[in-house]
Amino acid sequence: MIALLLVPLVLPFALPLLARRVVDRVRPETALWTLTSASAALAVGVLACLGVLLLPLALSVPAVAGLAHLVHPLDAGPAALVMAVSILAGGALAVLCVTAVRRALREVRRLRAAHLDVAGVPEAGGVCVVDDTRPDAYALPGGRRGADRIVVTTGMLRALTPGERGVLLAHERAHLAGRHHLFLATAQLAGWCHPALAAVTRQVSFAAERAADEAAARSAGDRTLTAHAVGHAALATTRARAALSSVTPGAVGGPVPARVKALLTNAPARRLAPALLIVATVIGLAGSSALAGAVSVHRGVEIAQGEHPSD
Repeated sequence: MIALLLVPLVLPFALPLLARRVVDRVRPETALWTLTSASAALAVGVLACLGVLLLPLALSVPAVAGLAHLVHPLDAGPAALVMAVSILAGGALAVLCVTAVRRALREVRRLRAAHLDVAGVPEAGGVCVVDDTRPDAYALPGGRRGADRIVVTTGMLRALTPGERGVLLAHERAHLAGRHHLFLATAQLAGWCHPALAAVTRQVSFAAERAADEAAARSAGDRTLTAHAVGHAALATTRARAALSSVTPGAVGGPVPARVKALLTNAPARRLAPALLIVATVIGLAGSSALAGAVSVHRGVEIAQGEHPSD
């Protein structure tokens, strides 16, 4: 049982390497969906396995064991090993919960601050122009009461040519239309559940930027102009982005040289890569192992309750 439940905790370490291959070899939209879904699925598996591993420790408490109507000790393997793993799982879950709550509150505060910064700024067509000499631009998703907005500073508008401004706005509209902030938020949540999944968030962000770049290039009908706009916007940007929420995608996110290089080549082909199949295999293995481990624990509980294990 212990071995089956440890497999889903180890498999996420394979995803960062696979993520780099996915973003390099498939269309950005496909890479974005694949990596976000894989991160979320593996994160759920991690949490589920930690919860099941915590069960032997919880059932060692007489009050909890009484609630489960246990009449015999839960036999899940060598007692010392099971208890040690269960204690570690409980500690890991506690750390994850505290970390997730603290970081989530921080992101919410940053997002609210971003909305307050543009609360009184007039908008036209969903675009807010902030009078600020520091060049910056980002897509600001609306809250429960607000609408989506594109925020761009006067400094950024002055730094770009008219054609590049159109590309910039098309890029940010693509972020909002694709709901990329939801992908980024999901990747962030998954990253808080496992250190290997935290490394994948950079690839998810890069895939989101590449998807917006390709949408802007299609809108402009000029991949070279789009590459120039991305490069010039990055060179002009001086504002520290750390104050913004990580779910507000901007025009200068991700590794800009790689984005420019991709735009100066042909548009990505509609094809799948072996890396996608490997990612699916990793998710399948994690799910199967977690399910088998949970079934094993369930049978152990039935035996501890004095029942015959179900077929």
